[in-house]
Amino acid sequence: MSAINTITDTLTNTPLPLMVEKLGLSIAQAQAALDDNTIKMISTLVDKKVDLGGKPYSLLALGFVPTFYAFTEATIEARLEFSMTESESLSVGGEVSAEIGVVAVSVNASYARKYEQSASGSSAISARLISLPPPEAFLEVLRALDENDN
Repeated sequence: MSAINTITDTLTNTPLPLMVEKLGLSIAQAQAALDDNTIKMISTLVDKKVDLGGKPYSLLALGFVPTFYAFTEATIEARLEFSMTESESLSVGGEVSAEIGVVAVSVNASYARKYEQSASGSSAISARLISLPPPEAFLEVLRALDENDN
């Protein structure tokens, strides 16, 4: 199997709907992992205490909040480039020489046919991740906790 066939088959045998589905599932799993990390960070901010004026405060009570992230876009890109060239050459040359009574003829002929092919393929997947402000409901709970502490 030629290089062009191998690369073309690899890129075209993966159906686009399957690629989009796998990308979507991967993003959903990554988003769940980011959310789990944020929840763990909230626990850490609650558990970590700082003594101010003889009174312990959690970092969360002091206004530290975890960072919330979200995926905003994803892109699938596939590229295939190939080229094929064919060249043919024919050359004929000759030489005639004559001396008294003798004639000599020499003929040179050559024929060449060349084939060249090259192929390259690439694919890329990219996703954009941004930081979001904390959810308003989360901030309301923090405000309520702060009012109860005071």
